[in-house]
Amino acid sequence: MRVGIVAQRGNSRAAYLAGDVREELVGVGVEVWLDAATAGELDLAGRDVAEFAACDLVVSIGGDGTFLFAARGAGSTPVLGVNLGEVGFLNAVAPEDAVDAVRREVERFRETGDVRYREAPRVVASGDGWASTPALNEVAVQGEQRGHGHGVDVEVRVDGSLYEATHADGVLVATPTGSTAYNLSEGGPLVQPGVEALLVTGMCPAEPMPPLAVGLDSEVTVRVDGADEAVVASDGGRLQRVDTPGVVRIECADEPARVAGPDADFFQALGKLE
Repeated sequence: MRVGIVAQRGNSRAAYLAGDVREELVGVGVEVWLDAATAGELDLAGRDVAEFAACDLVVSIGGDGTFLFAARGAGSTPVLGVNLGEVGFLNAVAPEDAVDAVRREVERFRETGDVRYREAPRVVASGDGWASTPALNEVAVQGEQRGHGHGVDVEVRVDGSLYEATHADGVLVATPTGSTAYNLSEGGPLVQPGVEALLVTGMCPAEPMPPLAVGLDSEVTVRVDGADEAVVASDGGRLQRVDTPGVVRIECADEPARVAGPDADFFQALGKLE
């Protein structure tokens, strides 16, 4: 079995815990890969996280941002999240339980050839000759700058039918997993994990644009104009610039993410939001 470990960058506590997990796994004959930053903290050899799709399990130690980073490299490999005190919607394992939780998944893999996981949809944006990295939280289509005098003209369609046309800072299309992240800060609804919906949320629209839930099989298109360029962001990074006028298509990615280990208590995690 091969396990990849990613620790939150710049967090010595996360790096030390990664070292503890690694030591336990090596002791029971598991091949362990560390991402380059974590390996540097531990003075060991590391690998690019993009290679972690070749692992049987990936362990993310930190917050939801670390989990998103690990999941981008993991592909369809299940990711187990260890929460270091943040809200932790994706990280159900407490630090003091990390070694035991990883050991249990290793034992399960050796017995059954698989680890526990639930699938979480991802969204992908595409345009003329490009496609974004699949996003576990959201895709944002927006102007280069936000605020008065900036933004873009947007025309939002769902499966070809016009939903809204207005001027806005941008438009978010979020997954249920991402409902508690950028979507929530823009006034979008909270959605329990497992609800099969994508969320369409306007970013400071000039005209009323109520948040909209659509089916996972829907295609959302955003036509952008009124500025020299628009920007498409996948989980807050991996920017793609789009000449205007242009059309961005957003839909579920073919391959969902796999979240390993126990389920987080959604409503308990909500209580940590400020």
